[in-house]
Amino acid sequence: MIPKNILKEVILSQQDMLRVWDQGTIREEESEIHIEDSFALLITGVRRCGKSTLLNQLLKRQKKGYYLNIEDPRLEGFEPSDFLRVDTIMKELYGEGGTYFFDEIQNVKGWEKFVRYLVDKKEKVVITGSNASLLSRELGTKLTGRHLSIELFPFSFKEFLTYHKQKPTREQFNSYIKTGGFPEYIKKKNPSILYELLSDIVLKDIAVRFGIRNTHTLNTLAVYLLSNTGKEYSYNSIKEILHIKSVQSVINYISYFENAYLVFTVPLFHSSYKKQQVNPKKIYSIDTGLSSVNSASFSEDTGRILENAVFLELRRKHKEIFYFKNKNECDFIIKEKGKKNEAIQVCLEIHDDNREREIRGIIEAMTTCEIREGIIITKDQEDELTIEGKNIKIIPAWKWFQ
Repeated sequence: MIPKNILKEVILSQQDMLRVWDQGTIREEESEIHIEDSFALLITGVRRCGKSTLLNQLLKRQKKGYYLNIEDPRLEGFEPSDFLRVDTIMKELYGEGGTYFFDEIQNVKGWEKFVRYLVDKKEKVVITGSNASLLSRELGTKLTGRHLSIELFPFSFKEFLTYHKQKPTREQFNSYIKTGGFPEYIKKKNPSILYELLSDIVLKDIAVRFGIRNTHTLNTLAVYLLSNTGKEYSYNSIKEILHIKSVQSVINYISYFENAYLVFTVPLFHSSYKKQQVNPKKIYSIDTGLSSVNSASFSEDTGRILENAVFLELRRKHKEIFYFKNKNECDFIIKEKGKKNEAIQVCLEIHDDNREREIRGIIEAMTTCEIREGIIITKDQEDELTIEGKNIKIIPAWKWFQ
């Protein structure tokens, strides 16, 4: 339990901070967000991707807002019972009828009970968090059917251009995939920001939360995954390469990284769900800049940087993403109910040595998945092909990302 005078001091100082906070680039999601009473709006995403800034932008749209950032070090030891006292203080300071905003709420065990209490009172509630699984599990137990969810990513190419007040060009796109989309890093260009971000994810979001003492192994695995984006992996191969004690530990660690939005895994496309799960998966990073700064091998591989950037753009719009591999390979298959099916190949440059391989790969994927139109995303090339009755567009990346 935190003394009332400390809670009041924190609330007032955080409100002062909000008044002078740079509103930053307006996110693409901001205009689409509607805060409803009787529902909790959940915004999830990796650390430092802009959740707090988006929260502040949404707060500015409200006539009155109650804001609390629970990661404030002065709130160490915050308990569920403290929420009620925070509520009382907020109303004493600002009156009735405000919208509730809680930043990084997953740091308080049992938070969902208070949010359910507010929702039942038909209050408007917006919360953020950095752990997808933890938040989903807790929302599922207490707020089934009473919450809406939004995932926030680091800046897209469009947001990167908006920040720099530039028009889309090849040069701007090359700068974007090298820098990545973390707002603070884009602004300051200091690699220490991305070193510390990785450290915070490994230590705060995973080691502390799950009681893992061997942080060296965790960090080594994180760097390994960031260095091998776009490549197939198996749990057993990682166990052997990194000398981790058990396959189950590898499975657990990778799931923790996924839930913290550090990496994403992409399964093989197959009609059998079981075979999707047992076949090797591919790994992708949350941000090309984060991978480049923390891995020398990735920073030198422009092809994999482009492929990772394409994955992230797809992941902003789709959750069901697969890779295709049979006689030939195709980088991405999008096959979701109610959405347009897509086959996408990524290739820096199509030339005589790889032309047949890249085209046969996407044609086989389109045939197997019953897709009529495919896209090959390149660095600079542009063309349109019709092969075996199937249309394939070759598009420069900087145009496709628009």
